[in-house]
Amino acid sequence: MAHRNSPKSTGHRARLRGLAGGVLGAILAATAIVPGHAAALPPGTQFTPLTAAVLTKPAPFDATDGKVHLSYELLTTSALPSSAQVRLDRVDVQDGNTQQVIGSLSGSALGGAANPVGDPLPGADAYTPPPPPPAETVIQGSQQWIIWIDLTLDHGQPVPHLLEHHLVGAVLTASGASPFEETVQSTPTARTSPLDLRPPVLPGTWYASESCCGNTHHRRGFAPINGRFYVPQRFAIDWYRVGGQGQTWEGDPNQLTSYLSYRQPVVASVRGRVVEVQDGLPDNPPPVSPPVPPIADTVGNHITLEVAPGRYLLYGHLHPGSLKVREGDRVEPGQTLGLIGNSGNSTTPHLHFQVMTTAEFFPTDSPPFTFRRFRVAGYVAPRLWDDNLGRQPTGVLPIQPSPYDGFHRSEYPLDREVIDF
Repeated sequence: MAHRNSPKSTGHRARLRGLAGGVLGAILAATAIVPGHAAALPPGTQFTPLTAAVLTKPAPFDATDGKVHLSYELLTTSALPSSAQVRLDRVDVQDGNTQQVIGSLSGSALGGAANPVGDPLPGADAYTPPPPPPAETVIQGSQQWIIWIDLTLDHGQPVPHLLEHHLVGAVLTASGASPFEETVQSTPTARTSPLDLRPPVLPGTWYASESCCGNTHHRRGFAPINGRFYVPQRFAIDWYRVGGQGQTWEGDPNQLTSYLSYRQPVVASVRGRVVEVQDGLPDNPPPVSPPVPPIADTVGNHITLEVAPGRYLLYGHLHPGSLKVREGDRVEPGQTLGLIGNSGNSTTPHLHFQVMTTAEFFPTDSPPFTFRRFRVAGYVAPRLWDDNLGRQPTGVLPIQPSPYDGFHRSEYPLDREVIDF
């Protein structure tokens, strides 16, 4: 979502015109002013065609593009019957105190950032680019959609303490379209700084795959767990070792030992305590995707460190028998924890790394984090990740210069950047 400056937003009341019968008629009737009855409701109270909720408290973080990001999700539900549709034309994110618009989605940008719950966006897990997004976003009555928001602010621009979401569109019925506007879901932003970490791997060149903030299976990995919705991998990064010629594998891609990441050490990014260890799961043979494992084995052999109150580091897909710590151990920054493998839901060897709010991967929330110091060495344009990396003609990544090449401090690497630690 691009930064946008605009005057104060107006029209906080729904403008539903010419609707009759059922729920829509009730909305009109209830909004009529009855003579002799004093209004006792808070200003702006109205019936709204759409309701909304967020799945996490938006947390600002600095990224390698020089922007401050707030990446989160807006869950919208149509309150109208299935015979009606809502055309959502625009979603404005406002400063909740000033109502200044600080970001906006509309047209194809909105179409590419919204999908029905249970119906993933095209291209998130595909090997080919997704089709062009629709020019219009139409929500069927009684349907629930998720809007993936990536709000970007310039450095030095204050992060609002409160965000509001202003929705503009029209209710579509057989008799025509009736425009509406509504302001929904006021949510505070997080005021705690992200964890600023050392690398989870040894010095060298590494490919940061499936990180924030586009249409990746981490960022848009929407999961219903124990009766609630989560995005448990929102800021996870898959790390692949890169050789001097830009290669991630050489030789036979059907052999684990051909991958440069295989059996590379993973290290503690910060001082912490080991709170969970899983070992004994076999490495999968590449490059064919394995059967989906049981939920408990999703991240394979792994180690979880508690590093702050409510903050945990996950190291996933480790090589069986390589884990060097046990539950209860205290670890220091740079201490070797184990070796990269291909266990769990993994097709080619890599390290799955993220911050969590719980000691368990499912269910958890995924807050942002940054790395203290690294160099951006390039960018990979095509989406090459775990499931298709080993199916390329060669193991050499098509690395090209990035506008963000150079040294970075206390920032989050964006998707498909090549990093020197």
